[in-house]
Amino acid sequence: HAMKYLMLVVADPDLTTEEEPVLQIEEWGKETSESGVNLDGDRLRPPSYAKTVRRRHGKVTVTDGPFAETHEWIAGFDILECETVEQAIEVATRHPMATHGTIELRPVWPLGLDH
Repeated sequence: HAMKYLMLVVADPDLTTEEEPVLQIEEWGKETSESGVNLDGDRLRPPSYAKTVRRRHGKVTVTDGPFAETHEWIAGFDILECETVEQAIEVATRHPMATHGTIELRPVWPLGLDH
């Protein structure tokens, strides 16, 4: 049966490549929407807009910026529904940021499921 995957689109400003992406983002969006594999997704505002929220010993702290200090950042996300991990990988390889950044695929792990 189909499984959901969170696809994180990771931007890396230090990466330089002359390689052309397989598809432009509009083409990728159209392709994955028409096939029904992309359930939801969007781009994200830059890390400067992030708020990191922590609760420790009953005290809440909110800080500006992302949790991790890194030159890479999550630029967008998609929720995929695929029959196999191989299908999810194939969908990810066609995203423009597979060429100009990094794509991280994470299987969704529903609450109550032990494995």
